[in-house]
Amino acid sequence: MKLVKNTFMALGLSTIAFTALQTPAEAGSGIRCSGPYQLVKGIGKIASPYCEDNYLARVARSRGMKVSSRAVRLNPFAKQEACDIAGHDIRVSGICSGQRDGSYGRR
Repeated sequence: MKLVKNTFMALGLSTIAFTALQTPAEAGSGIRCSGPYQLVKGIGKIASPYCEDNYLARVARSRGMKVSSRAVRLNPFAKQEACDIAGHDIRVSGICSGQRDGSYGRR
C-alpha cells in the first residue's frame, strides 16, 4: 500500500515538475509581443526569437505570403521563404540577416 502511495506521489510531483519546465508559450501563460520585442513586466521590451518569428510572419503575410507564425517558428524552410519574400523590408531586415540568399545558419 505504501509503495502505491509513493508511486502516485512521485507521478504527481513529476507532472508538476514537467509543467513548470515548459516554456511560457507551451504553458499557456501568453507571451506578449510588441513587434519583434517581448514585453516583460518590470523590464520592458527585450529581443525575443519567439516575437521576432511572429513579427516576421506578420510582415511576410502583409507581402502576400500565406504563412502562420507557428510555421515560421518551427520550420526553418518556412522562415527562409518568409525572409526571401520580406527580408528586404526594413522592419525585418535584422531578423533575416542570416537567412537571406540561402545563407541559412551561416553568418
